[in-house]
Amino acid sequence: MAATLSLPAVLDLAQAEPLKAALLPMRGQSVVIDASRVERLGGLCLQVLISAQQTWARDGHTLKIDDVSREFADQWNAFGAAEAAPEGDLS
Repeated sequence: MAATLSLPAVLDLAQAEPLKAALLPMRGQSVVIDASRVERLGGLCLQVLISAQQTWARDGHTLKIDDVSREFADQWNAFGAAEAAPEGDLS
């Protein structure tokens, strides 16, 4: 069974370190991230999420960002991160 993490409404500069700290103990297992409440996604948190996806993939585990809010999807795409797109509808 995958570990789960629910993201807060605001993922700004102040949330980058707490996001990283929340993810680190989950390393070594599959993780599902609930992005349904996200209203604002900042660049540093985007980097943390993409880095985590890459790290989990190298470790042979999945890190799935699911139930993305429209705001999360719009801001993810606005950063040009479509190649590292999370699960869910980002169109």
